[in-house]
Amino acid sequence: MPHNMDKRLRADHFRTRLSRTMRETGTSQSALARKIGVDRSTISQLLTDEGARLPNGHVVGACAAALGVSADWLLSLSDRPECAADLLANSLSLSEAPRALVDERIFEWHREAAGYKIRHVPAALPDMLKTRALLEWEYAPHLGRTADQAIGASEDRLKWMRSAQSDYEIAMPRYELESFAQGVGYYEGLPLDIRREQLDRFIELGEQLYPRMRLYLFDAQRLYSAPVTIFGPLLCVFYAGGHYIAFRDRDRIETFTRHFDRLVRESTLPARDLSAHLQMLRQTCFMSV
Repeated sequence: MPHNMDKRLRADHFRTRLSRTMRETGTSQSALARKIGVDRSTISQLLTDEGARLPNGHVVGACAAALGVSADWLLSLSDRPECAADLLANSLSLSEAPRALVDERIFEWHREAAGYKIRHVPAALPDMLKTRALLEWEYAPHLGRTADQAIGASEDRLKWMRSAQSDYEIAMPRYELESFAQGVGYYEGLPLDIRREQLDRFIELGEQLYPRMRLYLFDAQRLYSAPVTIFGPLLCVFYAGGHYIAFRDRDRIETFTRHFDRLVRESTLPARDLSAHLQMLRQTCFMSV
């Protein structure tokens, strides 16, 4: 909506939008006058005056608040009738994220974005690529349901990724895979045979799903990213431990998409070289014995 609109046209739009909103909300002239503290004749004049003169800001704001719309929309400064609080509520949501594998909410987001490219920075290794043994080692202490149910959910997600028409890009710090192969840090105490099996799984799936699934490794000393998944142009979801923070407004989605694309652009290991790197990491498992 252009902000330099002719005054007469803007005034005409104001009358049209005010009348429409009153009709849709069932608000009479007398009721609106009482709500904003003016005479009924003032409301009548706002609706019938064909001149280029607009009411003062106080009256516009009072009408907007009484009718539950945005003052900017009444003045044709916005195409969205929602007030600021409603816009924020619609564009940002906070929901619980259980310490488990894949819950129904994640599946809903994937289904919603079917056909769009999905960009993913996992909190550790990508759940959808993990072996059953690694899932049991990592999640058994946290699952409210049985391990078999949770692992089945993860396998369903991989099955979806194989069959859906979405490209899947994953970016993660290079040190994550190296720490896993060496069994240090977060992965301390993880048995060697589980680490070897998992690296074989990465190699198999990386070759099987490429190029629709591409995994990039970036240097965490140069770049940082919180765990985030970007579902095409529709949704951007951050994982904050106990909660998901989801954004739906276009500007923020574009901002975080550019952030992810930078991780890919400046990755130290292109997706096509992943298999050779994983083979090398598997050798380090043998050398660590």
